[in-house]
Amino acid sequence: MPEVELTLEWPDGGRSRLYSPSTVILEHLAPGQTVTVAELRAKGTLALRQASERVRARYGFACTRADEEERRLLERAAPFGDRERVGILSA
Repeated sequence: MPEVELTLEWPDGGRSRLYSPSTVILEHLAPGQTVTVAELRAKGTLALRQASERVRARYGFACTRADEEERRLLERAAPFGDRERVGILSA
């Protein structure tokens, strides 16, 4: 499956990488977008769960790395307010 890594720029100026085992994430989060932290949590969680299910459909097991990425995304987003903005910089 084609993997995707996005670079996120957080409200504090910090950057992090978001890994997905599937391009389905690009249907939810695209380079060049700016989204609120609340949107990032919702879209990122949905996209990573869909990506994990695509792995399950193809290989017979879920992607544990997608689960870990979801946990890391939510943890990284926690200090910020729902309306603060996050930039999606690259894929």
